[in-house]
Amino acid sequence: MLTWGWRRMALAFSAGLVSVLALPPVNFFPAMFVSLPVLVWLLDGASGSADAGFLGRLRPAFATGWWFGFGYFVGGLWWLGAALLVEADVFAWALPLAVLGLPAVLALFYGVATALARLLWGDGFGRIAALAAAFGLAEFGREFLLSGFPWNALGMTVMPAPLMMQPARLVGLDGMTVLAVYIFASPALIATRRGALPGLGLAAALLVASLGYGWQAMRQEIVQADEAPVFRIVQPDIDQAAKWQPGDREAIFDDLLKLTALPPESPAGRPDFIVWPETAVPFLLTDNPGALARIAATLEPGQALLAGAVRVENGQSGTPDRYYNSIYVISDSGEIIGAADKAHLVPFGEYLPFESLLKRFGLETVARSFGGFSAAETRDPLKLPGEINAIPLICYEAIFPALAEIGRSRDDLLLNVTNDGWFGHTPGPYQHFQQARIRAVETGLPMIRAANSGISAVIDPFGRALRMFPLGAKGVVDAPLPAALPPLNAYENRQLGFWGFFTIMVLFALTSRGSKGMGRD
Repeated sequence: MLTWGWRRMALAFSAGLVSVLALPPVNFFPAMFVSLPVLVWLLDGASGSADAGFLGRLRPAFATGWWFGFGYFVGGLWWLGAALLVEADVFAWALPLAVLGLPAVLALFYGVATALARLLWGDGFGRIAALAAAFGLAEFGREFLLSGFPWNALGMTVMPAPLMMQPARLVGLDGMTVLAVYIFASPALIATRRGALPGLGLAAALLVASLGYGWQAMRQEIVQADEAPVFRIVQPDIDQAAKWQPGDREAIFDDLLKLTALPPESPAGRPDFIVWPETAVPFLLTDNPGALARIAATLEPGQALLAGAVRVENGQSGTPDRYYNSIYVISDSGEIIGAADKAHLVPFGEYLPFESLLKRFGLETVARSFGGFSAAETRDPLKLPGEINAIPLICYEAIFPALAEIGRSRDDLLLNVTNDGWFGHTPGPYQHFQQARIRAVETGLPMIRAANSGISAVIDPFGRALRMFPLGAKGVVDAPLPAALPPLNAYENRQLGFWGFFTIMVLFALTSRGSKGMGRD
């Protein structure tokens, strides 16, 4: 509490770094029982001078939260720099922006959260509730502000295993953040004379209720239909540096076709659908009719290919061509019978914000083979043969809860195609995989996930990977599509659950402050 200056900053930064141990691939969630109490104690002493004005009084709390967030995001997102080293001669200069600049911006959300919590701060368990509510609000903001980047929300730290993911169906990821922060920060009450017993009791009750709900939910039996379609996931493990080299394109395409034609894995039977990862096709399919003919020759009658590819719309009257990061549905005759385009593009990766301005300074997108992508103007499920709807989630679209709900019906599946090969053998692919599993839990829908270099998997509505292919491996996975759960909670209802949870925590914080002067807490 009495630490100040650079020591306070170092402690907050270190607490954020320790929190990263709770994220994939380590998943050591007990680390949060250390890092968040440290943050609470730092905030206990983060009171500004009484004559500093409103903002001046909040500045120490904001700085403490910012340094905590900076440590958390540097430790959790350093691997983004690996994408810039794929073409190091062009993009290595931007490493500090990816490894330090983005975390510095994201840490602003945590700084605002701790400043808001400090407005309701007391010396009892209400301050823990205030912190939980404020971080839930901050993570909600990260979904939408600055184009949205809710990667590694604090709610993930309380969901290392499917049993602990199930309450996300009720309150969503933002609600799980409120739950995580309250539970993990509660040990700070051990050194508190006021309100320690009720505060710790509430934390224990929330933890027991969360685990109890998860246990009860996973007892639900899913009846697998006998005629469930069989999906083959192709994981080609293509070297990202060679992917768009003209001399390597034919070899890459040949490899995809060979994996597609492998004999069925017993006992799954012959695949009905083959899934290739994001932008797996190393050229424009519509400019290469011979490629479509070769796909038709590879597919067996009745099979369909779901291929990640770049789609082009030719410009009219002198306007430039538009390129889309897409999924094609290709029939056994080699005909493109459906397509879905990516709607939420990666800033600086797939498109350049303020393009006309930034290009003057020589900036360009990391995925620059086609000069950047355009975002889809509409968003609809993919209609697959057999009257199956697939909700497309291309790459990091899987981290946005609302995108997994568009056009949802009882017969849907989530289809996540991605290329995490940009990031090599770093924590990034593991974190991405975990967030995809949470989307399956929230929606109650199975997921088919095809990743270029891993992690590919067939995921059931409980977030369990029934079949998976590890990072850095090459091959195929065959499995029948798991059945969906009965519709439980739409995104809007989960948000209502979050706001209800948020309101309860705010009321706890207000009640705690109001009772302080009366000797109660």
